[in-house]
Amino acid sequence: MMKKPELQPRLRMLAELVPQGARLADIGTDHAYVPVTLLLEGRISSAIASDIAEEPLQHARRTAKDYGIKTGLSFRHTAGLMGYQPGEADCYLIAGMGGETIEHILKAASWMKEEDALLILQPQTKQEKLRLWLTENGYRIEKEQLVLDKQMLYNIFLVCSGKSAPLSELEAYSGVELSYDPLYGLYIEKQLRRLKQTLEGLRRGKEENGVRIEALEKLIRELEGEL
Repeated sequence: MMKKPELQPRLRMLAELVPQGARLADIGTDHAYVPVTLLLEGRISSAIASDIAEEPLQHARRTAKDYGIKTGLSFRHTAGLMGYQPGEADCYLIAGMGGETIEHILKAASWMKEEDALLILQPQTKQEKLRLWLTENGYRIEKEQLVLDKQMLYNIFLVCSGKSAPLSELEAYSGVELSYDPLYGLYIEKQLRRLKQTLEGLRRGKEENGVRIEALEKLIRELEGEL
């Protein structure tokens, strides 16, 4: 039997979302478990594993060696998409970093919004801010999925280039086409906890924040209506 990495649920879902036959670019690859697994499964034609630091790339090379990957995988020491050229891949995986970092990576590679490519984004934080930025800057969120891994809930965005309708604040916090997901209730509860903490902080603050307090109260009521 072919030896493969044992992917945790978050990485397994990311791997499953990569299209059959894709040329994958794994940005911030760390140990390169996803591209190595997909190559072993014959799911992708090639992969580039890149990282901003040399140590993760050493881990990635070790993973490839341990699982007998000799062709189809190259390694690149670069920050975000700075070391890439248009057309090198048709699926880009950017996972395990903050939403603002993902936004920064895409801002620095303006050519990406002209690509006919799939972006699989997994922001650890600031999901609502990333949703707004994507839809205001030439990207369209096609689908979202949730995955629970070690009691942590993760969002995954499937994104392509193209025009998108503006998002309301409720949509920015509740997600795009996400209400069908079995974990949606848990996600809304998580968002409500965050917003209620923010609201309490504003109420205790010394500065006048009446307008924002009122907006947050309204948003909380709307999110509660999603449960």
